[in-house]
Amino acid sequence: MSIDPTRRKPAGLGRGLSALMGEIDRISVGEPQGQNIRMLSIADIKPHPEQPRRHFDEDKLDELAQSISERGVLQPIVVRRLGTGYQIVAGERRWRASQRARLHEIPAIVREFTDTETLEIAIVENIQRADLNAIEEAQAYHKLTKDFGHSQEELGKLVHKSRSHVANLLRLLDLPESVRDDVANGALSMGHARALITAPDPQALAADVIRRGLSVRETEQLARLSKPKGEGAPRGAKAAPAPDADIAALERQLGDMLGLSVRIANDGEGGVVSLAYSSLDQLDMICQRLSGEKI
Repeated sequence: MSIDPTRRKPAGLGRGLSALMGEIDRISVGEPQGQNIRMLSIADIKPHPEQPRRHFDEDKLDELAQSISERGVLQPIVVRRLGTGYQIVAGERRWRASQRARLHEIPAIVREFTDTETLEIAIVENIQRADLNAIEEAQAYHKLTKDFGHSQEELGKLVHKSRSHVANLLRLLDLPESVRDDVANGALSMGHARALITAPDPQALAADVIRRGLSVRETEQLARLSKPKGEGAPRGAKAAPAPDADIAALERQLGDMLGLSVRIANDGEGGVVSLAYSSLDQLDMICQRLSGEKI
């Protein structure tokens, strides 16, 4: 598919999106800077049809609706003008919960965004809040790559993840639809899915993994055993010394969670966990995950 160059991301946009998301996080209703917030009719607001998040936890939505009923909406949503109404750029979960709380209006920041910027912000917001499952995240990356010309490296910088993490997620889209559904609904983790990608029959193996409740490491072993004999290293090649399987599995699991390269050096009694980052934004993300606070 050819890509319209006019739809490519302007240089430096990712940095601007990071600044915008930080601004949104700092604004809460009732604070002095809240003067830029408008109260909009919920009926005039529509969700984005290509919102990357497809699965909303009903129980968590009910909990948020209860909180909104008691305290109101503490953080505004972000919208853009569309026709005679508005389209959600960030904050669909708050909008849905506000409907359940039977509110008629919701605080919002109105900005002008292109289609590309709207999709990018939706992805960044959901990833920062860990709201996307692995398949939703992969589909969002694929959309930005296919339709808007982003490279994997650009996407990594945009969401503060490594390029290899983006590449690993995109590979999940090669799995059969039923296996992708298992990942989307939480029956399989990203680690399970990665192990099944190169299996001869990932669909059958996925059903076996779910039925037996296998761990990621057990799934990796099952996938290796399912391959025809002789498939693997080139003839005559010497196998590299295998690292401790438990440590290697833990490195992959942590890497999947953080989207960064993780290395564990273990001497039997203790050791060192190393997280590789390539930008200050990635370092900020690590600090936020460790502290549970915004930096």
